[in-house]
Amino acid sequence: MTKTSLVGILNLTPDSFFDGGKYSALDAAVQRAIQMEKEGADIIDIGGESTRPGSDSVPEALELDRVIPVLNAIKERVSCDLSIDTMKPKVAEAAIDSGATYLNDVSGFCSPRMREIAAGHSVKLIVMHMLGKPKTMQQHPVYLNGVLDHIKQFFDQRVDDLIKSGVSESQIILDPGIGFGKTVDDNLEIIQNLHKLKEIGFPLFIGLSRKSFIGKMLGIETKDRLPATIAMNTICLLENIEYIRVHDVKEHRMVIDLIDKKNEVFNSRR
Repeated sequence: MTKTSLVGILNLTPDSFFDGGKYSALDAAVQRAIQMEKEGADIIDIGGESTRPGSDSVPEALELDRVIPVLNAIKERVSCDLSIDTMKPKVAEAAIDSGATYLNDVSGFCSPRMREIAAGHSVKLIVMHMLGKPKTMQQHPVYLNGVLDHIKQFFDQRVDDLIKSGVSESQIILDPGIGFGKTVDDNLEIIQNLHKLKEIGFPLFIGLSRKSFIGKMLGIETKDRLPATIAMNTICLLENIEYIRVHDVKEHRMVIDLIDKKNEVFNSRR
């Protein structure tokens, strides 16, 4: 069975869709990172720019000011891996220099400079699919040949670009981008067909925590979406997904550990 890594979300932004503003102060961010590690996070994913639907890009200098002091402070206080969630090459490079070992690019490494940085460092790369940009991605997204074929073609091209840039295959992790330029049906089709995306041959990374498609399906607000998030992530875990990215670390740690215990018991009886 696949060992699933639990990725805790640390948003340093005032406008993220669930916890915007809660951890924008340095002390609050450090304490949250320490708490997530105690709750069982394997990786902490740090972001200084909201990518929620309709969000605007922030200046590079502001993003650097948000994330680098926090990274420098956190790396002295936790032992788990650190990830930087950014589309900006200078932020990526500075974050790697400050201890990040994962580079999470929601634009899918479309920038040649991002690919150069990726090739120049032995960090893991989370290559995400997004249709358009955060500002406009949810304005009537359409996939003429179906969302799965589109995503698979995108991954084939991007993997080829990365490898030609000098990236090792062992660095690459693929994220189909739940909620990034997708309808509710698109998201459900992705989740129903994770096995087809696994056939591409790279680890998969899923981030669906408390997202709007859950709210649209059930008619519930963001604050009430934890049980449904756990249900959806459990489906992913049963498909042997390698990474899940969540706001609620403690609860998902219990789910992962429970499935692991069940598998241990089942395998011991064979």
